Amino acid sequence: MNSRARSGLRWLATPLMAALLCAVAVAGIEVVEFSEPQLRERYQGLTEELRCPKCQNQNLADSNAPISVDMRAQVRSMLEAGHSDAQIKQNLVDRYSEFVLYRPALNLATALLWGLPPLLLLVGIGLLVMLRRRQPRPAAPGLRSAAEPASTEQRVAALLASQQQERQP
Repeated sequence: MNSRARSGLRWLATPLMAALLCAVAVAGIEVVEFSEPQLRERYQGLTEELRCPKCQNQNLADSNAPISVDMRAQVRSMLEAGHSDAQIKQNLVDRYSEFVLYRPALNLATALLWGLPPLLLLVGIGLLVMLRRRQPRPAAPGLRSAAEPASTEQRVAALLASQQQERQP
């Protein structure tokens, strides 16, 4: 095969590979049919609001985990059955816990979860301030404190004088 034929094959192979990759990507998209167009909008909203219980931080719409596929099917069947968004969320919370909600309801557990860390931080800062105030403050350099008698200065001067006398021959 000459170089011109190889060049032509390269130009032909590149678009074919791109088309093949696009076909694989499209094959992963889930197509869901609904009896009414409003149900599709609600379905998309719910699957984006609900979290996959298996995945760390993915919503149902983005997750390909088997449990996520099952949960999307449950959401679809409940929408077709006429359930409200609140009923669907409550059904999934009853089955999988509040972890499936990105915005859980405010109750005592969530209030403690969100409120306790800042409260503990404030208590810790308060304790540090109290301990800091109880410690005696050192005197500024050059100032004599009440605990330091004037005789200390005299002793230092005497020690310096004795060292100077020792150095002289």
